[in-house]
Amino acid sequence: MSQPAGPDGDRDGFAAVAARAAALVPQFRDRAARTEQLRRLPLETERDLHDAGLFRIVQPKRVGGFEFDYVALVDCAEIIGRADASVAWNLANLASHHWMLGMFDRRAQDLVWSQDPNVLIASSFIFPAGRAHKVEGGYKLRGSWPFSSGVASCDWNMLASVVSSDDEADGIEYRIFLVPKNDYRIIDTWNAAGLQGTGSNDVEVRDAFVAEPQTVAVSDLAGGPTPGSAVNPNALYALPAFSLFPFVLSGVALGNAQACLDDYIDVARHRASTSNRARLGDMQSTQIKIAEASAKIDAARLIMRSACIEAMADARRGHIPDMSAKTRYRRDGAFSVNLCTEAVSLLFSASGARGLFTTGVLQRQFRDAHAINSHLAFNFDAAGTNYGRVALGLPSENLTL
Repeated sequence: MSQPAGPDGDRDGFAAVAARAAALVPQFRDRAARTEQLRRLPLETERDLHDAGLFRIVQPKRVGGFEFDYVALVDCAEIIGRADASVAWNLANLASHHWMLGMFDRRAQDLVWSQDPNVLIASSFIFPAGRAHKVEGGYKLRGSWPFSSGVASCDWNMLASVVSSDDEADGIEYRIFLVPKNDYRIIDTWNAAGLQGTGSNDVEVRDAFVAEPQTVAVSDLAGGPTPGSAVNPNALYALPAFSLFPFVLSGVALGNAQACLDDYIDVARHRASTSNRARLGDMQSTQIKIAEASAKIDAARLIMRSACIEAMADARRGHIPDMSAKTRYRRDGAFSVNLCTEAVSLLFSASGARGLFTTGVLQRQFRDAHAINSHLAFNFDAAGTNYGRVALGLPSENLTL
């Protein structure tokens, strides 16, 4: 896996962080069963991620972050995903919110990071779940949002909402609200078949006041300078946030699939068939399955990393992608994760009854792969339809782009 440069070409800096991440893989893998039982990350796992600096990979340098290129989200999620997809999911989610906060008004950034630059921020970017209306100095927000991953460990939450106006002619606006934990209630709903350890619970807000600087319009995150660019001039904070959203989490699927393949190869090298005692590695069907799964995974990695690297190059030269490029990013994000899911499903089927035992990791990798794929960002029907619409000269139906 080639490494991304940091904002100043700091390849060695990223290599050191990636090495710290890789060193955590064995212990995270050993903790995976307990992580599922807890339905959230163990405290020692979160502490390990903090100590390795992994939550701060795309946080601005001015507050002590690494400010690595966007592709670092894919690469770090892949590394940790080889151990446990739940840990990688929360890592990528929570790390990305430091990136997004870097796009907010400086007053919001200072409010959060001046208290603690290591603070964790949750999110739920489901806009119809919230309702907000303008009041003097800010907004009143209410709603109930699902899937706020890692929320129990966070002091803040980025909640997406529709902003309505008394005058229907003004239409609606999509906006993100930065809300402190005292203003929302966590509802324990996360009993899921996959990604069990992410603690992706619901949150509820009842008429909380959110000051104007603690909000950002989605239209300000469509590419080009953002409200935060005045203090964070790196191109990282001028990327089209929701166009690239799939790549925040796609590396989780990649790491999970790669681990599944590595485990399958290890078993095939040493195990004999239960039916005829032939060594599995000598069977042509095993060899073909390895080739097909690895091709899907390698293709997925290339798609994910190429999109992130291209987007950074465009942002550095001040180019804002058009709608065709934005829908292509969404298409490719979904397609690449679908490739990973197909690879895991292929290997699960090829493993026969061995994959059924709950004491093994294969059943968790299978469940996690399909849980990842269920995220709306990876729904290829939705992403593909919108790409096709734009290719045919029709308007995009994704209002966040």
